[in-house]
Amino acid sequence: AGAGSAAAAAGSDVRAPGPILTRRTGGAGLGAGPEGELAVQSGKSDGAERSGAGPCGPVRAGPGGRGGPPGRDCTPLSVSLDSVWAALSPGHCDSMGRKVTVATCALNQWALDFEGNLQRILKSESAGGGWGWGLARGRGIEIAKHKGASGYGCWDHYYESDTLLHSLQALAALLDSPVTRDIICDVGMPIMHRNVRYNCRVIFLNRKILLIRPKMALANEGNYYELRWFTPWSRSRPGRRGALGGPDAGCSRVLCPPHPEGSSAPPRPQTEEYFLPRMIQDLTQQETVPFGDAVLATRDTCLGSEICEELWTPRSPHVEMGLDGVEIFTNASGSHHILRKAHARVDLVTSATAKSGGIYLLANQRGCDGGRLYYDGCALVAMNGRIFARGSQFSLDDVEVLTATLDLEDVRSYRAEVSSRNLAASRVSPYPRVKVDFALSADDDLLAPLSEPIEWTYHSLGEEISLGPACWLWDFLRRSQQAGFLLPLSGGVDSAATACLVYSMCRLVCEAVRHGNQEVLADVRTIVDQTSYTPQDPQELCGRLLTTCYMASENSSRETGDRARELAQQMGSHHISLGIEPAVKAIMGIFSLVTGRSPRFAAHGGSSRENLALQNVQARVRMVAAYLFAQLSLWSRGARGGLLVLGSANVDESLLGYLTKYDCSSADISPVGGVSKTDLRVFVQFCAERFGLPALHSILAAPATAELEPLTDGQVSQTDEEDMGLSYAELSVLGRLRKAARAGPYSMFCRLLSMWRGACTPRQVADKVQRFFCKYAANRHKATTLTPAYHAEHYSPDDSRCDPRPFLYRTRWPWQFRCIDEQVLRLEGTGQQAPDGADGAGPAGPV
Repeated sequence: AGAGSAAAAAGSDVRAPGPILTRRTGGAGLGAGPEGELAVQSGKSDGAERSGAGPCGPVRAGPGGRGGPPGRDCTPLSVSLDSVWAALSPGHCDSMGRKVTVATCALNQWALDFEGNLQRILKSESAGGGWGWGLARGRGIEIAKHKGASGYGCWDHYYESDTLLHSLQALAALLDSPVTRDIICDVGMPIMHRNVRYNCRVIFLNRKILLIRPKMALANEGNYYELRWFTPWSRSRPGRRGALGGPDAGCSRVLCPPHPEGSSAPPRPQTEEYFLPRMIQDLTQQETVPFGDAVLATRDTCLGSEICEELWTPRSPHVEMGLDGVEIFTNASGSHHILRKAHARVDLVTSATAKSGGIYLLANQRGCDGGRLYYDGCALVAMNGRIFARGSQFSLDDVEVLTATLDLEDVRSYRAEVSSRNLAASRVSPYPRVKVDFALSADDDLLAPLSEPIEWTYHSLGEEISLGPACWLWDFLRRSQQAGFLLPLSGGVDSAATACLVYSMCRLVCEAVRHGNQEVLADVRTIVDQTSYTPQDPQELCGRLLTTCYMASENSSRETGDRARELAQQMGSHHISLGIEPAVKAIMGIFSLVTGRSPRFAAHGGSSRENLALQNVQARVRMVAAYLFAQLSLWSRGARGGLLVLGSANVDESLLGYLTKYDCSSADISPVGGVSKTDLRVFVQFCAERFGLPALHSILAAPATAELEPLTDGQVSQTDEEDMGLSYAELSVLGRLRKAARAGPYSMFCRLLSMWRGACTPRQVADKVQRFFCKYAANRHKATTLTPAYHAEHYSPDDSRCDPRPFLYRTRWPWQFRCIDEQVLRLEGTGQQAPDGADGAGPAGPV
């Protein structure tokens, strides 16, 4: 009858408003739930057998006036159809109380900014209520980005007791805030339980903590080191092995589920009692709360939580939670932006609900929280394999809340049709349930509009690069309290791409202000030090925030200077042109005065050592000049503040070490340091077309050159790819194999034999691999001083976080290269060569 039958079909501890029903085992009625039939309570009667036809169909008795099989002592019908209708609450047939409104969010949290983070969480809660989510007044569920008020990237600050204390203080403020009333809130924070630190979700409602759910799978690869600070929760339910592989043992007295039949040992505890700190006890009037792997059973549905990395694991918790009747899953994630990664996150969520149904709420951090990573939002709501609400991937908004109204019956009917799912559900180990006297749905939801599924559209590569690093730059600029950027603009692709990112940032700022973003307006006024300023034109704003500087030496061509000046004019940046030759000659004069010798370029008869030293002096003088102008350029113009120096070395040059240590690659931050040269060229072409910057076409057409060696007849005689002995396209492939494919020299050679088959002979492949690893080993020490860069690629050589490796190698790799040479000789001996015409130019195919 109405929602009662829906609850029975769900096969879980789900309760819905409606007539009072009792379940009795052994019934054979057509509409009986999996555990038996339903009977309507009527006075002292045990109830009448139902055929399950529902309130709009006939009620029939079984043979002989009984509802059960022959020979069973069943109670005859004691109520008529009229009495059944009379038992129903008024208007109940008009509504099943099954529609729920859910909300998730993307918050731009900043590590250890407890006050700002708390305000953003409260703003998200009030924004949800203001959008009319919840069918009863204020009812709903919202998840806020972990790590709540502490921020996510606290790193070793998690060891400090201050971080735990201030997180608890922020939790107390959330519990006490009126904006969290009648909302099931799911926020994150570090928790100390029995002297062990856990990464936790704290779920609360109306000043009562319902459950503390610790994270069970910690991210501990790439940029993440959660096992350094936290311990995974390893208490397992019966029927599962421990998280660390050990067998289940022991039993808990707190929310311990029934032991399965035939079990030879009691189940290991899945939840424990957590004794609340006094400041929280005073607010909640609770002494202890459940701590562990449990789910919430409300009056109308069942909710479960998984945390970030758990979605990416082979055995995600949502699988068994869904089999045990959980209908709504929440996940607060700290997933950072990587080029071409958005589809992976979306696919994981949609596949999670496509296999066995359910509603999935994903919240994800947004912005730069103080490090190299940019968290790209993309909060979403999915149901049964479809997306029903999605947040923006890149935005300057500090708070974004999205809501969806969905029908729980869609989940139940979807699951009812999947027989394999139902068979697995009958054998799953049950989760402990925390009963919550609260309903997400309302009785009068019949006319409430439901959300419609939407298609997810992905950004192109050029769009991704134009948006992600630009948002990262904005966060870094406003939070560092500097007045803008200084960029050494050489007229090449890398520095032009960096300038384009600042220009893209200015476009985003103007667009945000145009749409009424008061936080962005306040920030830009603080940066330019004008309380009445309102940015409208990106070029005008770029002139205030970006200073570009072309630093010519005697080896610089006129063409590069013209290209730099033309691009600066089209963007509107404040442009400076200067010559560094007096400083270079002064330094070399000091050397000659001390040693009595004057080094020469190779083109003038000098050795390779002399040639390299003369190039490095020019590069390092540029770095010194850049920092000088960053500190005093605004002072010379009568303005306040200093400038952040931007680096422009791409990820391929950093990987190979094709840069001068402490040259212009040494800067405050680098927005392109994690992007490959090939991707940067795609981005620059995108900017030329999207932003209307025709100067970029001539920059793309020019050869990449450092311009550190003497010109020949006024023309550039030095190119990057000739210096490296490898093309940028080849470097991208080699870099991905080294890091993402975890290939050493020999494995890389074997992979490239097939990848470049038809383009390179085995000998040519071997030469490229050996050249790459020799240069990589000789220059690895430079990775220890790389400028902090936007992390956009899996193969970033960032020594500090993503790619910890030695920086002193045996550069000739004798054992590894001998294995390669032996294979080359064997292949050449058997005649397995590339087709005629192979020129050794390795393709830029994907790995």
